[in-house]
Amino acid sequence: MTPPVRFEDYEQLTFTRREHGVLLITIDRPEKYNAADEGMHAELARVWRDVDADPETSVAVITGAGKAFSAGGDLAWVERMAGDYDRVQAMLKEAGELVYNIIDCEKPIVSAINGVAVGAGTVVALLADVAIAAEDARIGDGHVRLGVAAGDHAAIIWPLLAGMAKARYYLLTGEMVTGAEAERLGMVAKALPRDEVLDEALRVAEVLATGSRSAIRLTKKALNNWLRAAGPTFDQSLAYEALTFMGPDVVEGHTALREKRAPRFPSAAP
Repeated sequence: MTPPVRFEDYEQLTFTRREHGVLLITIDRPEKYNAADEGMHAELARVWRDVDADPETSVAVITGAGKAFSAGGDLAWVERMAGDYDRVQAMLKEAGELVYNIIDCEKPIVSAINGVAVGAGTVVALLADVAIAAEDARIGDGHVRLGVAAGDHAAIIWPLLAGMAKARYYLLTGEMVTGAEAERLGMVAKALPRDEVLDEALRVAEVLATGSRSAIRLTKKALNNWLRAAGPTFDQSLAYEALTFMGPDVVEGHTALREKRAPRFPSAAP
């Protein structure tokens, strides 16, 4: 017999059950703008297996507590990882699980992007089956600004959603895109005023929860073959991310962030 899912064991994600099997998941570290540390990264990676296994859940909605969806990786965690092979290897494994667990989850996932989404937050925000963003939300992948190759989710989803030209632009520059612009580019399904985002996400979730479960889940499974086909590209990007975490640029990147100054990357020196 499959053991019961224990959502109460999570420490940085909170769960609210709603009608029709809709499970609202809240990234709950508002004092840090929901930035991901080791604990949260691990929870975001495994929660989709639990959602998939939970007989009481038909659709999951994920949002952030407070003003942010998730403001990237906690800087202290980045500092601990830089140059540490074992920590980087663990991060690499979890980053792959985070992406593939979302793709393989049979149940629909709706993201309510209520504010800034960076790093692991962007993974969940953009890989959700339906993404609804605040018009003024800021979404991005800041790896290159840290001195690290864009891994996480970038290579598997940005070119598919935004097209290669825009994907190259945003991933190579590290610039952010607003929710309104993300809708225009096709990166999210809808962009709305911030105070309407969660309500709309829950409305969409109810539509999915009360529809034909087999039809919706199998449609999701077929569509996600586009992402599975890009798996080798994604795996390579993760390896490059791990490689650059072992180099000198990431040390300068996190130091510059801590000191609130422009980085002077060793690889950019004349």
